[in-house]
Amino acid sequence: MKQDIHPDYKPATVTCACGNRFETMSTVAEVHVEICSVCHPFYTGKQRLVDTAGRVDRFKKKYEKVGT
Repeated sequence: MKQDIHPDYKPATVTCACGNRFETMSTVAEVHVEICSVCHPFYTGKQRLVDTAGRVDRFKKKYEKVGT
């Protein structure tokens, strides 16, 4: 491998929207995510609809005329 072409790999703090925080390694110091293993429906067994910026509403509005 060539020397001095790869980014620095350093400890990073991952912060979830639910408030969970954990440490990992990354090329950036902080990572913000919407869903983590603490709040993800697959791991918790709870189904929760995650609607970011009204995507579900926009989809329904866009295709409501097609169904008729």
